[in-house]
Amino acid sequence: QVTLVESGGGSVQSGASMTLSCTASIRTRGAYAMGWFRQAPGKEREFVAAISSSRGSTHYGDSVKGRFTLSDDDAKNTVYLQMKSLKPEDTAVYYCAADTRITSFIYSSSATYWGQGTQVTVSS
Repeated sequence: QVTLVESGGGSVQSGASMTLSCTASIRTRGAYAMGWFRQAPGKEREFVAAISSSRGSTHYGDSVKGRFTLSDDDAKNTVYLQMKSLKPEDTAVYYCAADTRITSFIYSSSATYWGQGTQVTVSS
């Protein structure tokens, strides 16, 4: 069982930066891929980014490539999603997730464990 707690959401202007954090209740490196999804009102859940359990590879959704960076701090059991050049279309609830397979994130938009979600609002 993995409990995930997100933090760092809020409201910003277009072009601003923001970093989301997700802290796991256990050490996930070596066991779980970690990542982020987002869901805007009336839209389907969208894959944002994920890092493999070995932390050797990172994958991004097409809409955030070049603007978002996923990193981790193993000592803190925490992954970070650094978001730059934010756009109004980035507005959504962002969910941290964990799964034993990174392919679940990329190809199934699914995961085993989920955080409670944090709202990110970008105004123009």
